[in-house]
Amino acid sequence: MYKLLIRPILFCFDPEKVHYFTFSLIRTISKIPGFKSLFRNLYLINDERLERQLFGLTFKNPVGLAAGFDKNAVLYKELSNFGFGFIEIGTITPKPQDGNPKKRLFRLKEDSGIINRMGFNNGGVEVAVEQLKKNKGVLIGGNIGKNKITLNENAVDDYVICFNALFDYVDYFVVNVSSPNTPNLRALQDKEPLTALLMELRKLNVVHTERSRSAKPILLKIAPDLSDDQLLDIIEIVAETKIDGVIATNTTIARDDLQSSNKKEVGGLSGKPLTNRSTEVIRFLSEKSNKAFPIIGVGGIHSVEDAIEKIEAGADLLQIYTGFIYEGPKLIKSINKRLLSES
Repeated sequence: MYKLLIRPILFCFDPEKVHYFTFSLIRTISKIPGFKSLFRNLYLINDERLERQLFGLTFKNPVGLAAGFDKNAVLYKELSNFGFGFIEIGTITPKPQDGNPKKRLFRLKEDSGIINRMGFNNGGVEVAVEQLKKNKGVLIGGNIGKNKITLNENAVDDYVICFNALFDYVDYFVVNVSSPNTPNLRALQDKEPLTALLMELRKLNVVHTERSRSAKPILLKIAPDLSDDQLLDIIEIVAETKIDGVIATNTTIARDDLQSSNKKEVGGLSGKPLTNRSTEVIRFLSEKSNKAFPIIGVGGIHSVEDAIEKIEAGADLLQIYTGFIYEGPKLIKSINKRLLSES
């Protein structure tokens, strides 16, 4: 129904406007008596065999929603009814920011992809905290970044502000230094600044633990455009800083073999064009590290087969975003059903 009826209608309109319209629609419908149960009955599979134990957390199933969809944590409860095992909010910055000028979100229909140059548009960390105070049982990841106006030499301060503010309200943290849409952000992936940033967040984890709180898992989200040498650096950094895992991968700046007329738009590309490269990165990290750390695989999951390939490459959990937009919520249930059949 989604691909035959709903998607063709939504795809007739500006993608960013449709995004906010869809948010409002889901929120409104979910308030109607019976619809929450309807969504859960249609898409949610409750089965202990789907549970995954990672980072000291229990994920109800291994398929999560990637960051960027629910930036301000306004719809995580309703989105969880579509069968996601966990929801990652953000990217959150300390101060509110509008992001880059519109138009900044583009569908590549012929390629089943999306190019975005949103630029961490969000309401700031305090807005997210107020939303997350309402959470009752949804496993939440907090994806954190820096404000555009913050210089790289001061970037650690922004991550610290977000880490401290969100600590009591998220289940794990994701350090985003890999978005292509904030100027110079990817320079923080270099070994020296990245190591310093992650070590500072680990120290904060210790401080919070001393205040009778449990430490929160810290993951690093990396770009698919890193070279093999840079990926080897990532493996060394994870070992040195003792963070809990890696999310592979963010969007790409590559534009290989695209058919869509708007393929040259500036920004990060997601969707099917990213499928193979993200899987390559997962496999490289898994094999070269001898599976030394967990990996959340994300990038171009549009089918059950895409999901299985990422798991076989070394992913312990999965996230979808563009696949959710193109394929609809049935994709989540289909992946979980396959995993159950193979358990």
